[in-house]
Amino acid sequence: MTESPERNEQRLQKIVAAAGITSRRKAEELITSGRVQVNGQKVTELGSKADPELDHIRVDGKLLKKPQQFRYFMLNKPKGVVTTVSDPEGRPTVMKFFARAGARVFPVGRLDYQSEGLLLMTNDGELANVLTSAASKVEKTYLVKVSGKPTEPQLEQLRQGVMIERGRRGERDGRVMTQPAKISLVRDTDNPWYEVVLTEGKNREIRKMFEEVGHFVEKVRRVGFGPLILDVKPGEMRELNEEEVTQLKRAARRKTATPEQPGRDQPGRPARRPRTGPSTLPRAPRKRISARRPARRP
Repeated sequence: MTESPERNEQRLQKIVAAAGITSRRKAEELITSGRVQVNGQKVTELGSKADPELDHIRVDGKLLKKPQQFRYFMLNKPKGVVTTVSDPEGRPTVMKFFARAGARVFPVGRLDYQSEGLLLMTNDGELANVLTSAASKVEKTYLVKVSGKPTEPQLEQLRQGVMIERGRRGERDGRVMTQPAKISLVRDTDNPWYEVVLTEGKNREIRKMFEEVGHFVEKVRRVGFGPLILDVKPGEMRELNEEEVTQLKRAARRKTATPEQPGRDQPGRPARRPRTGPSTLPRAPRKRISARRPARRP
């Protein structure tokens, strides 16, 4: 009598995401909407488990393939391209840059139609889910050109957080408070450039933030995502090396013990310069002034 093989069960949404067809969050939506079957039985409860080696798992009737090799790419998304796998309006999507990549990947987070810059593309659904979660606190760095000069009180207001419209324009889905941001001047002109560092990615967040203090955003260019620095030309992409993937995973798992003060550089951290766009102006380190003790009398 042969023994049954030992089962290695995992959460169903993790298996679906690991297959590279979608992110972990979208995989949960597929399950709750009844589009996933395990051994012919429809599964709609989150937390259900299965063995990816032994069980027959289907999504929309198609048999799920075994977990594929994960691939990670950096794309410099140009303006006029939609950050999605497909677009019902027929606009060009970021997928056109990966037609010959030899891997089915999807975007991690979003850059809106008029924004440009660093976009991470992967088939690692679990990592994508962590990176796009606000709880991970992974920093995204942007260069932002603003129409007119915001005052310092207005900038401080943005650093502390402001109420913006939730969701897409016109949806009237209420308002939500933004997380603290780091904002520093990069180029001082009539229409200045700022470096803006966020740890979340709400819909058109930067544009909405500056609109709340009366300033229109002319350009948004993402130049950093966690440890990654944009280093390819618009419309070009490259695959991440092993060290970059390791650093990215480390940043996704890192939990900050003490929150950073928004808008200020941290001691001991070197100033970074993005490799595209205006250079970031390094700030002079602040000197500590310590009170001298009076000399003791003999």
